[in-house]
Amino acid sequence: MSNLSVLMITKDPDETIGKSITSIHNIAQEIVIIDSSAQKLPIDKYSNKIKIYTHDERDLGKKRLYGLKKCRSEWILAIDFDEIVSAPLSLEITQVIRGKNKYDGYVIPFHNHFLGKRVRHGGENYKMLRLFKKSKVVIKPSLIHEIFTLSNENIGYLKNPIRHFSYRTLSQTFKKFTDYAYREAEVRNRKGEKVTFKKLFFYPIHMFYARFIKDKGYKDGFFRVPLDLGFAYIEFLMYFILLVRPKVHLVGVKGPGRKG
Repeated sequence: MSNLSVLMITKDPDETIGKSITSIHNIAQEIVIIDSSAQKLPIDKYSNKIKIYTHDERDLGKKRLYGLKKCRSEWILAIDFDEIVSAPLSLEITQVIRGKNKYDGYVIPFHNHFLGKRVRHGGENYKMLRLFKKSKVVIKPSLIHEIFTLSNENIGYLKNPIRHFSYRTLSQTFKKFTDYAYREAEVRNRKGEKVTFKKLFFYPIHMFYARFIKDKGYKDGFFRVPLDLGFAYIEFLMYFILLVRPKVHLVGVKGPGRKG
C-alpha cells in the first residue's frame, strides 16, 4: 500500500471526475474529496478508497487546508476533478514516494486542453507544486487559485504531466470565467483598487494581445481564439463589476461556479 493521499476539491463535477479518479486509483492509499454540496458524485465503483466531505467554503485555499487535515498519508497529491494523471506520471509518483529521495515536494508539468485539443502556448504551458509531504506544505488563503509552497526550498521536478481539461465546452468555459471575474473583483475591491477608462477598455485588449500574439498562442491554431477572448472577458467584467459596485463589499457575491 502506497503512502499517498490524493486530495481533490470539486464543485459541479461532470464525467471527467471518473476519469480523474481512474488515473490515480491504483497509486493512492485514499482519495479525499472535498465537495461544495451534498450532491451524489458519479464515483460509486471507487467507494472503497474514497472519503467525501461536504465543505461549502468560497476561499479555495481554506477549502484545500480543510481537506489536508482529513488526509492520513505522509505524501499528498493535490488535483482537481478535471485533471488526469498520465500513466507515466503515476509510475513516477510511485517511485518517488517509495524510494529514498531528498526532496519534500515535487513540481509537475501541466498539459492543458481547450475543447479537447492540447494548447501549448499563450500562458497555457506551466508547472506547479502538486506532490508534497503533508508536514512541509504551506497553503495560503485565496479566492481564485490556491497556491502550494514548501516551508523550505527542498523541491524536485517530475518529468511527466498532469493532463488538464479545464476548458471542455464554450458554455462551461465562460461560466468559469464569469466566476473568476467575480472573485478577482472581490480581491481587488479589498485592496481598494480604482477603475479607470484605460483599465476598463484597454486592459482587456492587451490581455488578448499578450496571450494570442506576444506569447504566441496563435501557434496552437485559431481554434483557441475564444479562449483568449475569454481571458479578455475576465479582465473587462472584473473592472465593470468594480465600476458599477464601487461601494459594495463583494464578499458573498457569487458568480457561477468555479469548477465544472
